[in-house]
Amino acid sequence: MRTTLRWAAALLLLALAAAALALAAALQRKPVVAVHEEVGAEDAARVMALLRAHDPRYATPGRLRVVSMNEGELEVLLNHGARRWLAASSQVSLRRGAATVTMSGRAPANPFGRWVNVELRLVQTGALPAIESMRIGRLPIPVWLGEWLGLRWIERAGLLSELQLPADVIRDVRFMPQHLQVVYAWRSDSTQRVLEALLPAAEQQRLRVYAERLAELSHGLKPAWEVPLAQLVGPLFTLAQARTAAGGDAAAENRAAIVVLTLFANGRGLPSVLPAAQAWPRARPLRLLLAGRDDFPRHFLVSAALVVETTGALALAIGLAKEVADARSGSGFSFNDMAANRAGTRFGELALHAPARLQALLAPGVTDDDLMPAWADLPEFLPEAEFVRRYGGVGAAPYEAVMAEIERRVDALRLFR
Repeated sequence: MRTTLRWAAALLLLALAAAALALAAALQRKPVVAVHEEVGAEDAARVMALLRAHDPRYATPGRLRVVSMNEGELEVLLNHGARRWLAASSQVSLRRGAATVTMSGRAPANPFGRWVNVELRLVQTGALPAIESMRIGRLPIPVWLGEWLGLRWIERAGLLSELQLPADVIRDVRFMPQHLQVVYAWRSDSTQRVLEALLPAAEQQRLRVYAERLAELSHGLKPAWEVPLAQLVGPLFTLAQARTAAGGDAAAENRAAIVVLTLFANGRGLPSVLPAAQAWPRARPLRLLLAGRDDFPRHFLVSAALVVETTGALALAIGLAKEVADARSGSGFSFNDMAANRAGTRFGELALHAPARLQALLAPGVTDDDLMPAWADLPEFLPEAEFVRRYGGVGAAPYEAVMAEIERRVDALRLFR
């Protein structure tokens, strides 16, 4: 009996030692992927154009199409998914016939390391890619085990439909040096499935609550047709605070309020992205103003919405890309628009990362001076040649000096102190 107990104790200690060694190899003290790596403005603009060009709502079901992306564009999309569903950052390296995807995410507090770094090597198959090898930290993982664990996690997270959708429409994935091609065909039910994946039933119901409140507010403002954005922000976030107190998720409530406001400010409304909203109460058309201008609400809200639906870096990059495009062929580069973009980005970050605090700050009431920094002395409508002559272009010292001043002014706003 004593010999048996000794052997059992030895085996238990050996198993514990093996588990400790595995954790020490799997967990690391630093992330492999930079957590706050900035998104390039040009990449962000191209990704948005790609998404519009391949929208299932305007596609012919069954027709084969090809989408091509470079590494930068693919990383923008992968980072969006990694941050939204995995709370991680990712990067990709493309070679002929193969790709390496690396992700870094925070681990719970432990004595071994605060980061989980996962590396997947994918190979081209003539259909969907296959996993050739997998590693967590320095620990190699058998492919069959990694696939099984991944599938179990996907099931528990309720993401099976998100996984099944690309499997049903993608016919082939081709890896080339720093380049990717995907051959796909949307199905007749793809639009509905995409919407369901992006907006589950619970999220649709949450959006409806804020859409109905916005409709109620808009009809109560008759006969006015110009309304300060602040006049709508306060009541919507008062509703968010009440729903949070009743057990709702504060960040999710804030996200719904921002999305509803953003679509309304852009004149599209929820039915443009969610057909079911056609039957919901409609807000009366209004011209929203921020600091007396009707363009600032759109800059502010779109930037905030991009944060709560994607990442702060993407929001900043898209705002910058638009201003660069305006400088080349539109109304010109405007630093005051960038101030509205930056304030909206910070608003979105606060809505996600300190959601209850934002609700508490907004519920008593909000003014333009809480949302928009001082802007009247910031240069605007600069054609590209003038913008480059005076500020050296994006990234040059004079440009960065103005952006630093904008950041200082945003920091001084009541919401962000």
